[in-house]
Amino acid sequence: METGELRACIRKESGKGPARRLREKGLVPAVFYGPRTETVPLSINSSDLLKLLRGGHTFIKLVIDDERRKMEKFSVLKELQTNPVTGRFFHADFCEINMADAFVFEIPIHFTGKPVGVEEEGNLQHLKRELKVSCLPAVLPEFIEVDVSGLHIGDAMRVQDIKLVDGVTVLDPGDAVIATVTAPKCVTEVEKEEESELPPEKKE
Repeated sequence: METGELRACIRKESGKGPARRLREKGLVPAVFYGPRTETVPLSINSSDLLKLLRGGHTFIKLVIDDERRKMEKFSVLKELQTNPVTGRFFHADFCEINMADAFVFEIPIHFTGKPVGVEEEGNLQHLKRELKVSCLPAVLPEFIEVDVSGLHIGDAMRVQDIKLVDGVTVLDPGDAVIATVTAPKCVTEVEKEEESELPPEKKE
């Protein structure tokens, strides 16, 4: 998968006041952490982060400027908080990635095919859009393709039905339903009786 680059600066101050002033300047308070490194407070440009997210990059090379030298850290965006009213970025967490260590990722599911049950007037329902997996960064697939064309009405596709490449382990429960085809909604006998009891329309 492609790696995006994002520049960051080390924050000298912490707390709500300095964080608010950063946001007023178009910056986002952030932290970088990992199993082999201390937590580093950062600030990043909001526009740069938005551009990176739109590019769909899973891995991020953080170029951190601490005034004395520049550091490059391989990471993923672990958490992104946004303002519920304005939608602006509030805080970002970046977690260090080591190519030799397995990591937990959430991979999008791409559904393909038209279910047989839909041809039978059933309704296709997607119950999961992502799968949680564990693997080395080098073997992480960009997405998981799931063919639902064989589903009839009443059938379901479960996590355990998905075939993945070697080295990728699914962490979601095997019996969790990913997609299902439900029967078409029918008018019940009660609804028919209620309709029959309605007064006839007045003729002009």
